[in-house]
Amino acid sequence: MENPPEFLFEMTLLDIHLNQIKAYADPERAEQMAGYHKVDRPHLGVANPILNDLTKTWRQVLDVPSRVKLADALWQTNIHEGRLAAAKLLTQARIRPDAEVWDLLQSWLPDFDSWAVSDHACMAMQKRLTADPSRLNQVEVWTTSDHMWTRRAALVATLPWTKQNHPKPDDLQRRDRILSWAAGYVPDRNWFIQKSIAWWLRELSKHDPERVVTFLGKHGDAMKPFARREAGKYLKDQLA
Repeated sequence: MENPPEFLFEMTLLDIHLNQIKAYADPERAEQMAGYHKVDRPHLGVANPILNDLTKTWRQVLDVPSRVKLADALWQTNIHEGRLAAAKLLTQARIRPDAEVWDLLQSWLPDFDSWAVSDHACMAMQKRLTADPSRLNQVEVWTTSDHMWTRRAALVATLPWTKQNHPKPDDLQRRDRILSWAAGYVPDRNWFIQKSIAWWLRELSKHDPERVVTFLGKHGDAMKPFARREAGKYLKDQLA
């Protein structure tokens, strides 16, 4: 067939790479993973290091359009390891061009339903946000979503702004902007939202303790006790 339909190409691309994942399936481990994640989707029982090795190889041999097609197809399988591999396939600092990658990552937001899958996708989002911080304007829209996992993603995807030792003035402004989102989340009593606030603050405290102390002084009493403790984990002397 000289010009096969595009859907045949996508099926072949998916089958080839999904079969590589399935070759490492472990039914016993899959059962344990399904019980741990408590999400109704197929699990193959493939360990993360194996997915890391596979997707690293795929990134080296596939161009960006093919990676986007494969990531989309893997995500649509709804298989746990397929979705993790989809995210890992797009987790790379330098991707040119990356507009299709960013659009695909955003399209996954409504499907987020567990921390494991969403955190892997957020790691890919982190790379695209640091590559183009103007995308924070789009992320800010996530903070008002009715979907809890989308709101949470706004903090998890912006974690790079907690880790700079010598942030530039623009990055300090972005840091304060994201802290304002976290402050807006404080009244939300959902465990995962409170955990995301604590995560952002705890990581920031390693590099910018003054801002975290100020935040906790203003909002700490309104946070859930576990989140307040975790946020101040490395600030015992300052908070005392």
